[in-house]
Amino acid sequence: MRYKNNYEQELKDIVKQKNLTYHIDTMGCQLNENDTLKYKGILESIGFKEESMENANLVLFNTCCIRENAENTLFGRLGALKKKKKTMKNVYIVVVGCMTQQKHILEKMKKSYPYTDIIFGTFSMFSLPEKLYNLLKNNKKSYEYVEDSMDILEDVPIKFDDKYKASVSIIYGCNNFCTYCIVPYVRGRERSREPEDILNDIKKLAQNGYKEIMLLGQNVNSYGNDFKDKKYTFAMLLEDIEKIDGIEIIRFISPHPKDFKDDVIKVIGKSKKIARQIHLPLQSGNDNVLSKMNRKYTKKDFLELVDKLKNADSSISFSTDIIVGFPGETEEEFLDTLDVVEKVKFDQIYMFIYSKRNGTVAATMEDKVSYEEKVERLERLKNLYEGYLPENNKNMIGKIYKVLVEGKSKNNDNLYTGRTSQNKVVVFEGAEDMVGKIKNIKITSEHLWYLKGEIV
Repeated sequence: MRYKNNYEQELKDIVKQKNLTYHIDTMGCQLNENDTLKYKGILESIGFKEESMENANLVLFNTCCIRENAENTLFGRLGALKKKKKTMKNVYIVVVGCMTQQKHILEKMKKSYPYTDIIFGTFSMFSLPEKLYNLLKNNKKSYEYVEDSMDILEDVPIKFDDKYKASVSIIYGCNNFCTYCIVPYVRGRERSREPEDILNDIKKLAQNGYKEIMLLGQNVNSYGNDFKDKKYTFAMLLEDIEKIDGIEIIRFISPHPKDFKDDVIKVIGKSKKIARQIHLPLQSGNDNVLSKMNRKYTKKDFLELVDKLKNADSSISFSTDIIVGFPGETEEEFLDTLDVVEKVKFDQIYMFIYSKRNGTVAATMEDKVSYEEKVERLERLKNLYEGYLPENNKNMIGKIYKVLVEGKSKNNDNLYTGRTSQNKVVVFEGAEDMVGKIKNIKITSEHLWYLKGEIV
């Protein structure tokens, strides 16, 4: 499905006449952030200019529903805009994304926040121009619910905030149905983009000076499984991206441990461009909990996968996601998670207390673990992680890494920053003309959340 704006000129005229601005408030994961870049592209293609939330005419909330606090955040911010909506002229509120793909949330918003103007979920991005036209021209609101769609929207205008790093979605949706996760219900089934569309997007980015690409999907290593007319796998896609001149660094998120095939490991091992940090979402280190989560791998499987990747390249480091306090998790089961963390020594851990999501299987499970216990376990996990991190960092001192110079340090105008292949932040002395270029950086000292280095 190709994006088409049948109202482009009319919208440009209205936006210019009213001198309209916009602001997007993004919640959630990198897929949401990538969607936001497309919403920015659509709005700017019809003349909107970006502004702060306080001053913008149109405020668009791109929502997440993975954790409960995202809902509370949205409702709080909507409430804060009520006065602005009443007292100022030409103020419009749009709410899109995963949260509004849930019918009960959409109904709640229609009832409790009737001053919102446009609401739709994850399958309706293509209809934003029409909805904006009806709103700006005829003051007509739109609340839409589309239950599911297998369409993939191509050729959407996109505005990247970074000049050298870009994200590219390769697969949408998820077929895994982890019992704690709402994503398959709000993002739909797995749908792989055609390889030609992905490769053409990346070639254009390379021609425009982009050096680093992040491949996105709920489960990137399921890419191509849904193709009926050809065999084209995630490993084959990685090999083809490797051939594109100008692209120096390839990252991807998120792979599922159960689907991490040997062909992908082989490609990573011989690649000169694929980054040496691999995100492997553990979630739990206990087989019983993993089974209740419907993760379809064991602690042993996970550790063997880590070993395979380390054997392919010993410089590979790992990041992960961990849920603490899954319904019924015992102390002994939690200790298995700590054991995996101690063995792997992840460089980054995104750790969360389990958040109940209505509509998932886990929401119906009995949970005898108190909130206080969950908080205490999270603190123990955090302490373990931060305890070995300095040793991880010290192991990098004296080594030389290829680093994309991203810009000046936020804290010191005399220093510049970038990231190693292992996704470690490095600060170093540099010059403005180095920004956007790959430099060899020797690590000279370590700090808990960043490294210091020097150009060699």
